[in-house]
Amino acid sequence: MNHSSFNSTRRRMLAAALGAGAFGPLSTLSFAAAGGGDQRFVFVILRGGLDGLSAVPAVGDPEFASARGALAQFGAAPLALDATFALHPNLGALHAMYGRGELLVVHAVGLPYRERSHFDAQQVLESGGTHPYELTTGWLGRAFARAGAKSLALNTAVPLVLRGPAVVDTWAPSTLPDPSGDLVGRLSRMYVDDPALSTALERAKALHLDGAMPADMAAAGGMGGARGGSFGVLAARAAEFLAQPGGPQAAVLELSGWDTHANQANPNGPLAAYLRQLDTGLAALRDGLLPSGTWQRTVVVVATEFGREVAINGTLGTDHGSGAAAFVLGGAVQGGRVVADWPGLAKRARFEGRDLKITTDLRAVLKGVLGDHLKIATRDLSDTVFPGSTALRPVALLRA
Repeated sequence: MNHSSFNSTRRRMLAAALGAGAFGPLSTLSFAAAGGGDQRFVFVILRGGLDGLSAVPAVGDPEFASARGALAQFGAAPLALDATFALHPNLGALHAMYGRGELLVVHAVGLPYRERSHFDAQQVLESGGTHPYELTTGWLGRAFARAGAKSLALNTAVPLVLRGPAVVDTWAPSTLPDPSGDLVGRLSRMYVDDPALSTALERAKALHLDGAMPADMAAAGGMGGARGGSFGVLAARAAEFLAQPGGPQAAVLELSGWDTHANQANPNGPLAAYLRQLDTGLAALRDGLLPSGTWQRTVVVVATEFGREVAINGTLGTDHGSGAAAFVLGGAVQGGRVVADWPGLAKRARFEGRDLKITTDLRAVLKGVLGDHLKIATRDLSDTVFPGSTALRPVALLRA
């Protein structure tokens, strides 16, 4: 175990002992590189495999209706983007951002990984590698490693995408009683001869004392990404932190629940509800950043580990696929467009005859944003952030 991972584990254990304990597997907000610069970056992970053809239907593709069957029907008319693409009717706020030139869609996008496992694909998505588990740190953690600033995960575990050489603290609220002064004192005496543990204890104490859970988050059920509609609360809270002068430069949010094997065709079903929640949360993020002018210095990338198969399955859902859709939004984005080398939906054009074919590597999208927006050097992007990606040209997505 490397030193950074070991210290992180010990800090998490200490935080739990101090009552800053678990708030579940859907905990979804982390910050990186506090005070690192004026630009802001937000990465939103949609865990479970978003069906890009439902979120951004290719209604102008002549094969769309026949290829999708019942999935080509929506509860209301899709929101037109251009002659080929539209947005799901529950993405009204994103559609308004598109009209203002603050949103672009990257379609037929994905990872080098093609084997359809959630666990492996999410590891590749967060590590920035080409194969599962070849890298044990995250691309955002490596990108910010040279900043030397602290990061904070409002969770009991640090998301892989943030892990790297830099220190990452964790904090989470708890319903357990506060630790007694006697317990804290005994822990202090126990660790007095261990500089690493005693320092970690002091950090955990500081986080515990400083980190009262806001009432609105508590009312929404904590930090859970999908429960109680709290993704919108989380996004609003992230905006408050990001808008502060000298505040964190980046945030990572997660929203789970996109594994739509069944009931996807229902216009009032789970997928429709999650899309509405995503739309509401991203609107809350924009609304929170706009008054301070931070929105104009912000780029948000929304991505998933893989898309779904093109055809509907026997339970009116979709199975694991390849190509997906990603959203890039913010005041710094040259929006109002769809970026796609569209492969088409005819069966012969699909990957393995099943999936939307990937024609844009997600790493190229991220390299473009990190290089142009956060000014990460080209060599660092190719050698350290996304190792072995020298031949992968960044996609230009931002305003000049």
